Parts: sequence; structure tokens; C-alpha cells
Amino acid sequence: MTILLTTLNARYAHASLGLRCLYANMAELQEQTRIVEFVIGARAADLVERLLAHAPAIIGFGVYIWNVEEITHVVALLKRIAPHIKIVLGGPEVSHETQEQEITRLADYVITGWGDTGFVALCRQILHGPQPLMKVHAGPQPPLAELALPYAYYDERDIRERTLYVEASRGCPFKCEFCLSALDKTAWPFETARFLAALEDLYQRGARQFKFVDRTFNLNIKTSLAILQFFLDKIEAHPEDPLYAHFELVPDHLPDALKTAILRFPPGALQFEIGIQTFNPQVQARISRKQDNDKACANLAWLAAHSQAHLHVDLIAGLPGEDVASFAAGFDRLWSLGVDEIQFGILKRLRGTPIIRHTDEFGLVFDPLPPYAIQATGSISFLEMQELVRFARYWDLVANSGRFANSLRILLGESPFANFMRFSRWLFANTDATHRIALERLAGLVLRYLEQELGMPQNEAALLLGRDHARRQAPEGNSGQVRQARHLAA
Repeated sequence: MTILLTTLNARYAHASLGLRCLYANMAELQEQTRIVEFVIGARAADLVERLLAHAPAIIGFGVYIWNVEEITHVVALLKRIAPHIKIVLGGPEVSHETQEQEITRLADYVITGWGDTGFVALCRQILHGPQPLMKVHAGPQPPLAELALPYAYYDERDIRERTLYVEASRGCPFKCEFCLSALDKTAWPFETARFLAALEDLYQRGARQFKFVDRTFNLNIKTSLAILQFFLDKIEAHPEDPLYAHFELVPDHLPDALKTAILRFPPGALQFEIGIQTFNPQVQARISRKQDNDKACANLAWLAAHSQAHLHVDLIAGLPGEDVASFAAGFDRLWSLGVDEIQFGILKRLRGTPIIRHTDEFGLVFDPLPPYAIQATGSISFLEMQELVRFARYWDLVANSGRFANSLRILLGESPFANFMRFSRWLFANTDATHRIALERLAGLVLRYLEQELGMPQNEAALLLGRDHARRQAPEGNSGQVRQARHLAA
């Protein structure tokens, strides 16, 4: 009577934290439960074959925005080939607007919200009765102290080959309407000593890459400092043994005690993901986002100037009422602060998020298929949005990759958004592609643009690209590459 826990991860390097949280709390059913992970892009028939090899009685699928279409195909095949297997769905994609989805029509049961204890309870009913009467079950939210932690169930291959996802807390107190965390009442912390003991066990087993999924890592500074001290102790005891930790920070909350701890980390040890999303105060108020822009900018500038952390900062295009000019001004402001990466995101309509309340007033038009990206708004036309999508892709290839740090300062000049948009339009006109552009070809295109469009002498352009190539061969990371380019630009 095997129970399978499965999902399709976006990449092999992503080990599913959600499946391991379920497995950790399977109680007496854990012995007959197996975790089977896949990666998106595989043939549905191949996945079904591998699932059926376990002769399961129940299969639980973790459903997310990036895998819902492929899992729908897998579930459809399973219900035709092996209709006796009970299919249980969970995850954010099926926790909202549940009745409207084809995948939930195909499945036997759906658990909305938290599944840690709800899944095992449903499995008990399926296996031992009485049989569940309802298809959709609201997952209970127990106190975190009652949940078994999942970290023992990262195996040796996970530790050796993959980034490990961990969480010191769940939930978020903020109400940004584009995010599912807007539905949370608050943030709930795991007990710090218990969590750090689990991290210690992972470290002793060889784990060196930790990605925190907490929405607000620096909300409780006492806890943040304790976790940072855990990593500092390891780094200072074994400076020859690289360690990497990724955190998501609230941009306008960086007290001196946290700055002092951050300053102690060496290059390559810290990455901060920081959501700015928009600098437009009217748009911020419209989407219920509270943010002190001046404090946020001061903190980002301080981190860029004084810390060794890699700074990955998010902006979102397509928010209700924000036009291209406003987004461009925010982009230029963010670039001037010296951050390492600007993650240029396009607004997506995640199921259940309050952003849809602005649909009519601000003319929001979303793609009906995952990932539900915005296609046009009352302030940004469809054609303009297409240009922004291409800009975002080329920005990743040229700027965020760190491969063209010297050339980038020439491409951007004094008007980064406008100048890179010009370059983006030229790239698309000369390639008709945004994907599968080989690095060698991309370098040749940058060289042509510098010479033909910006009028740079051939020998100077070639020298600039040569310096980019030499920097790519150096052991220094992207943070150093981009920051050195900024210093040159200054």
C-alpha cells in the first residue's frame, strides 16, 4: 500500500522542501511512503511509467505555477491507465480557485493550504476508512512546534549536488497584493534553538548551500542575528571551507546590529534577495505595499558599498497604474545604487492573490495559461509589454550574467533603461530570438553594437570585449565583476 509524494521541480538543483515536510509528518504511514522527484520537461508517459513502478495506492502531487500544466497531463494519463490509484493534489496552485481547474476535476482529492498534517490524515481515511466524503479538504494549520522538521530527509545526494531549502519561519505580515503571502495573517517562527539544531545536523552531514524561503528573514532581528551567527561560527572556524546562505530581506529594515553581522561575512558567502518591486508611491499604496523608499535606497547603497553580499533586487513591470516611464525611473534609480542584479520581473496573476481587484479599473489583461503573465494594462500596451519581456530576457543574458561587465557600462551610459531598451530592440531586430543565443554569438553581437550603433572604434570595442572575456575566466564572482564595472563607470 505504497504512498508516493511527488512533484516536478523547475530544475534538478531544486530539492523540494514541501515534499519533505509532508514526509516528515507521515507518522505511522512513513514506512510505506516514498519521495519521487522529477524535473519539468520530461515526457508524461515516462513519468507515469516511473510512478507505476512503485505500485502505489496513493500519489500526492505538489502543484505549482511552473508545473501545473505538465502535472495535469500526468494525472490525466494516470486516471486512464490506473484509475484505482487515488490522486491527491496540494500546493499553492490548487489551493485557490480550485473548482475552476481541469487538474482538480481529474484528481480524487485536493488539500488546500497547509498540508503537513492534512495529507497524512486524508491518507488514513483512504487506506483504512471511513472513506472521505468531500473532494476538497482545507489543510489545518497546527502550531509549528507540533510539526516534525523535514531536514533529516535531505539525502546524501541532495547534500552533495543540490541547494537545500530551509525555513526559519512561515507566513508574512505584509499584504502586497501580487503575492500569495498577502493572505497570511502574520509570520510564524519556528523555535530558534530547534531550527539551528537541524541546521547543525545538515552541516555535519556536509551541507554547505542553504537557501532560506522565509518571506521576511530580517523581520525579527534577534532571530536573524542568531542564524547569521550560526553561519559566521562555521566560516570563522573553517575559512577554507566555502559556505553559502541566501536570504530574502525587507529593504527598509536594516538596523546597525544586522549591519555589523553582515560586515563579517567574506565574499561569496551571502546572497540577499530584496524586493523593491516599484518605487512609485501611488502604485505602492494601490497594491497595499508599505515601503519607505528613502530608507530602502539608503540600505541598498550601504550594502553595495560596504558588504560582500551579492545583492539580487526585484522590480515588477505591469503593476496596476504604472506606465513605462515610471518603471524606467525606478529601474534607473535602482541601478544607481550599485546592486549586483536587477531581477526584472513581469507581473503574474497568482491564483488567490488580491491583485485581480484592479483588473477592470486598470485594464489588466493576463495570459489565461500558466504562468499567467500580464499581457497589457491600461498604462502599458501589449506591444510595449512585449518589449519589456524581451528587455528582461536580454538583461539576464548581458547584465545579470556578469559576462559583460565592462561593456555594460558603455551600453548603459547615463540613461540605463533607455539605452538598454535601445540595445534590446537592436538585438531582437538582428536575431529574432530571446533564447538559445550562444555566448560566442552574443559577444559578437555586443561587439557589433558597440561599433555600428555607438560608434566605438573597432580596436577599443575589441579591447573592451577582451577584458570581459578575461574577467569571465577569473575566479571572482559576479558581484565583484559588476561592482568593478560600476567603479570604472564612476
